[in-house]
Amino acid sequence: MGRDENMFATVARTSLLFMLICGLIYPLAVTGIASILLPTQANGSLVYGENSEIIGSKLIGQSFTDERLFHGRVSSINYDASSSGTNNYAPTNAEMLERTKLSIAEWKKENPNQTLQDLPIDLITNSGSGLDPHITPEAARAQVTRISNNTSITKQELLELIERHTEKKDWGIFGEEKVNVLQLNIELMKLIS
Repeated sequence: MGRDENMFATVARTSLLFMLICGLIYPLAVTGIASILLPTQANGSLVYGENSEIIGSKLIGQSFTDERLFHGRVSSINYDASSSGTNNYAPTNAEMLERTKLSIAEWKKENPNQTLQDLPIDLITNSGSGLDPHITPEAARAQVTRISNNTSITKQELLELIERHTEKKDWGIFGEEKVNVLQLNIELMKLIS
């Protein structure tokens, strides 16, 4: 066996070994450990209904159009988790301006008693992934009048519901306060029923 053949055999064995370790053993080990230590997170942080049916994930936003419910952020990918990400349009991009105008028009139609100054920016803009399940507490509070008008729930009850579902900053300093729209709407549906 020549030197080149010996070197090729070594490279081939090393490549196969690393493919086996990095492509099979490591992912299976990490998945197994995560499933044991963090089963909810490892399985997608799924949210189940009363009949044990999956109704969503705490990590993936959903489209809510019912005027009795809180609405989340705009998603240019229709909350399709298989294609995370949004277009990185400049503020002057015609497509983005048109989508923003449509979002503002929808806001005005759903909230006729409120001004544009009451419209939080996160209700008409995408998140970086297009899948963000959270809105700011301000965005939730901006929807209280509409929801109260479309249900028998008082504004005070809705404000208290938002407060109970407001997630504080991580360790009190990192990130922003936020409200998970799916979890908020699950509790809201209990009050509507």
